[in-house]
Amino acid sequence: MSLSEIALKAHAWPFEEARKLLTRGVKGREVIFETGYGPSGLPHIGTFGEVARTTWVRRAFQLMSDLPTRLVAFSDDMDGLRKVPDNVPNQEMLQQHLGKSLTSIPDPFGTHDSFGAHNNARLKAFLDRFGFEYEFLSSTDCYKSGRFDEALLTVLRNFEKVRDIVLPTLGAERRASYSPFLPVSEKTGVVLQVPTLETNIEAGTIVYEEDGKKVETPVTGGHVKLQWKADWAMRWLALGVDYEMAGKDLISSVELSSKIVRALGGRPPEGFNYELFLDDQGQKISKSKGNGLSVEEWLTYGSEESLALFMYQKPRAAKKMYFDVIPRAVDDYVAFLDAYRNKETEDAQHLENPVYHIHGGKIPAETYPVSFALLLNLVSASNAHNREVLWGFIRAYAPDASPEKNPGLDKLVGYAVRYYEDFVKPAKKFRAPTDKERAALEELAKTLRAFGDEHDAEKVQFEIFEIGKRHAFEPLRDWFKAIYEVCLGQSQGPRFGSFAALFGCVETANLIERALKGEFTKAD
Repeated sequence: MSLSEIALKAHAWPFEEARKLLTRGVKGREVIFETGYGPSGLPHIGTFGEVARTTWVRRAFQLMSDLPTRLVAFSDDMDGLRKVPDNVPNQEMLQQHLGKSLTSIPDPFGTHDSFGAHNNARLKAFLDRFGFEYEFLSSTDCYKSGRFDEALLTVLRNFEKVRDIVLPTLGAERRASYSPFLPVSEKTGVVLQVPTLETNIEAGTIVYEEDGKKVETPVTGGHVKLQWKADWAMRWLALGVDYEMAGKDLISSVELSSKIVRALGGRPPEGFNYELFLDDQGQKISKSKGNGLSVEEWLTYGSEESLALFMYQKPRAAKKMYFDVIPRAVDDYVAFLDAYRNKETEDAQHLENPVYHIHGGKIPAETYPVSFALLLNLVSASNAHNREVLWGFIRAYAPDASPEKNPGLDKLVGYAVRYYEDFVKPAKKFRAPTDKERAALEELAKTLRAFGDEHDAEKVQFEIFEIGKRHAFEPLRDWFKAIYEVCLGQSQGPRFGSFAALFGCVETANLIERALKGEFTKAD
């Protein structure tokens, strides 16, 4: 069975999405994927998620079809600036330009021709950093160059249809002044939200009022900007967009824009609504609240692949995104990578594995003999924050490993040190053992010391289990919880046998004995 045939039956969500396009009637033409970006702010983690997810659907489609594809990263930079962002300089200057198109406002950073141009450059640099393949389109360029002219004239010819679709969704005050066309004032450059008094289909113009005088202006050539829901529909029509996903908070907007594009004689793109991210309290992440993670923050403590995996998994489920999820995401990626390399894995299973999509089928040869969770505990137990010292433990456990052979693991060492210092260490809380726990831990220390330089994690884990059983821990997880709380100041961790094999059985025995003497509770 060919890879294309396997892809047609694959169950991974990118393939399910891509199959929608096969029934869309796209034969004999280029298939257009789109992601949108509002450049009044800087690119953020949601931007990464949307472009990454759309890219995975595009690649899945490319396995199923020989049709050419294109991913458009569209910047709505002709939109009027409604409020000044909190995270930019020269706020007073920006305040003077409220209402103007972002590409008509001076750059507060002083590096580009306009605020819109600055943020567009940041977007492109952001996307390039992750190796996305895309075509960048500027709303301003599309309006002013005439690329949108025919679609804008179509909106003019269907002015009443578009207006009547939108009006029922607005409040009474907004209904009185609504027009799909927002003229750009020739006097001030402000994108005006004013009623359209007249339409002239033959001339391709609208009439509005400014400063008590009627003004007639073309709807083409960048003289107007559409209200955003009508703008979205017009863009789908003008660019021939076949696929675009959006967040759950835009479901009603997608439905409205879909009605508008049908009224214009077009067809809405395929796509789905992904769920939004939540903070550690279960609240929706908001840029204005600052309760979410930035891409830079994630990449301080975890790999790009771990971030991509977090975006890949369950896109239709609301997920908490905060610092505590990073270690799990890192180790989940390593587990999927190991599973992909399993010689018994068939091609069908390859396509279901997230790493296939994350790497576009080009799977790296990197191996990870030590998990991120183990590294965190190694840093914790050894109190060694130097890469060379940590690599000494790793080499003893996995003699063939080295920073040169395992650059990915070397990165994890650095992530582990930073994550431990910033999140694990401040939360550590040691406790004294109960009499039952003390007896079991004393036996464990003797057993580990007798193991010497044993690095067989399974052999060590077996003996730990047996000690827990002999001391009547029920359930056994209470035994492991006690080990971690007494010896490492945390309630959970990776398999303790694997940790002891990595840290060294004798070193681990010393750690336990220090805990039993109360050295850690005194420090705590």
